[in-house]
Amino acid sequence: MSRLLVIGLVLWSVASADAGLHYSGEAFAELPAQWRGFLLDQRNLRQIAVPARPKTPASPLRVRYLDEIRKLEEKDGLDADQLADLGALHLRLGDVARAVTVLRVAQRKHPEHFRIAANLGTAWQLHGDLVKSAEALQQAVRLAPPRFRRAEEYHLKLVRLRLKSLKDRQGLDDLFGVRFIGREGEYAPGLWSDMERKKLPAGAVGIAQQLALWLPEDGRLLWLLAELAGAHGDVRSAAAMMDGCVTQFGLADPELKRHRQLTRAAADKLPRGTLGSRGPHEEHTGSLATRSRRPLVSRLNLADLPAISDTGVNTMPWELLAQTVVDAKFRPSFARYLKDLDGKLVSITGFMQPLREDDELRAFLFIEYPVGCWYCEMPETAGIAYVELPEGKSAPFRRELVRIVGRLQLNAGDPEDFLYAIRDARVSEVD
Repeated sequence: MSRLLVIGLVLWSVASADAGLHYSGEAFAELPAQWRGFLLDQRNLRQIAVPARPKTPASPLRVRYLDEIRKLEEKDGLDADQLADLGALHLRLGDVARAVTVLRVAQRKHPEHFRIAANLGTAWQLHGDLVKSAEALQQAVRLAPPRFRRAEEYHLKLVRLRLKSLKDRQGLDDLFGVRFIGREGEYAPGLWSDMERKKLPAGAVGIAQQLALWLPEDGRLLWLLAELAGAHGDVRSAAAMMDGCVTQFGLADPELKRHRQLTRAAADKLPRGTLGSRGPHEEHTGSLATRSRRPLVSRLNLADLPAISDTGVNTMPWELLAQTVVDAKFRPSFARYLKDLDGKLVSITGFMQPLREDDELRAFLFIEYPVGCWYCEMPETAGIAYVELPEGKSAPFRRELVRIVGRLQLNAGDPEDFLYAIRDARVSEVD
């Protein structure tokens, strides 16, 4: 059986809908999304606020959003929708003070505009003024169209909860009025109390994901999502998110620490998924019924990518690989920029996926975000690269994000092989 047939070709579609922070240039699929795709896009939104560094270019989304701000600021007499967009762009880029200024002026001109009120509520929250945030969000709830009202109501509830608990900024938000305990009254990942489950409102995970896309730098929302994943039986995703709460967001709540330890222990007991393995998949993915693979609907603007170097190392974003189209006969169509990278040194960050149950790897698959079970959560064909180290070299399997540097080889004609191979590769930590 060919490797591509083992992987399979996953076809999927999304229904466009706005969610999170209200910017007309963003479109989201229906929620809840699969955890792997959600976490990936939440990270992508978070990276928009990270400026370029000497060895790390700005994310393509950041480049695009900076360009959108420039275009809007060059115009005279912005209308209400454009002012709402300008404020949202400043928020995404991390300039909260500028967003507050823009949106306050916009609200005085357009006091009954929903998106301005909603974005101003988010801006005040990120600015640290929860009283003004609640005032703006209360107005946003009043003005919200029916399809947005529920999410706005929960955003308002979140801000009000935090107003009541200012002395405990690290605590878990009681957004849904449930306790994350096991059937015996103690915390037990994946063994949630049926009584508590019945208290959870319909669509709770989708609401929490929506808020976390709105506020991608909010670690406490990620903690809430981790608890929800564990409550639905997906302890691998829960453990990964709790790890992120500590390592990426620096949360230090004792309750989080205890839950993280128990959840990680439960996740480590599950067998590691490898290419072609089947096993007891039900215990990997939990009971959550998802409606999309990834929430953020976006396309890479090739014009934003840097000129290709023939001698240096070229950064290769996953968004570029995602533009590859494979037809029913496994014939790929690569983007022009990707074709120009063929044979050149490339750098890409992601996660190692073993081909076998080995701790030392001479070759492995490389994916954008880790999967709990390969059979249940396999990426799209265009989202997998085959990595091969130099002859006689190996690298230990790592669960954390790593960087791969090697020579890219595209496969345009052999349906028995992977679309992308990175040869003579080396593995290193991400700065």
